[in-house]
Amino acid sequence: MEEELIELVREVLDTEEALTPQSDLFAAGLDSMGIMQLLLGIEDRFGVAMDPADLSRENFSTVAKIAALLAEKKSAASL
Repeated sequence: MEEELIELVREVLDTEEALTPQSDLFAAGLDSMGIMQLLLGIEDRFGVAMDPADLSRENFSTVAKIAALLAEKKSAASL
């Protein structure tokens, strides 16, 4: 899942920069518009809806944190 998220982040940022699950996405150029694009991409690729309350700088600061949030959402949806 993290590799797919990294690819999605690269698409949103329009970069070939090497990113890891722990890379600071805001330092890499992610901004509020990018978060919205990322959110739409996540919903498309993973079929998981995010709540507006999930859209925080903390939740979207790294791919690892996005993946953890996504796993939590998928788990909650399967209950």
